[in-house]
Amino acid sequence: MDAQTKIELEAAAFRRLQQHLMQDRTDVQNIDMMNLAGFCRNCLSRWYQEAANEKGIEMDKAQARETFYGMPFEDWKDKYQTEASDQQKAAFKDSHG
Repeated sequence: MDAQTKIELEAAAFRRLQQHLMQDRTDVQNIDMMNLAGFCRNCLSRWYQEAANEKGIEMDKAQARETFYGMPFEDWKDKYQTEASDQQKAAFKDSHG
C-alpha cells in the first residue's frame, strides 16, 4: 500500500468514527467514553486542533470542537448531553483520579 492510499484510508476511518459519534450514537455520553475508553469527543477535537496547530493552522479549542461536533459545542451540549450521575462522576474520579 502506498503512503497516499494509507492516508486516505485513515482519513476515511476517522470520518466514519466522527459520523458514528456525532450522528449514530449521540446517546453515548462523553463521561461514559472517558470512563470506558479513556478518551471522548472532546479529546478527538483537541487532537484535531493539535494536528492543525502543528501544520501551522491557527485553531482554538472552540473552533476545533465546532469542526468536530459539526455545530457549536454549546449547541451539542444542549441537544445531547445529560447531567452526569453520581455513579458516572465516581467512576470518572476512580479512573482519572
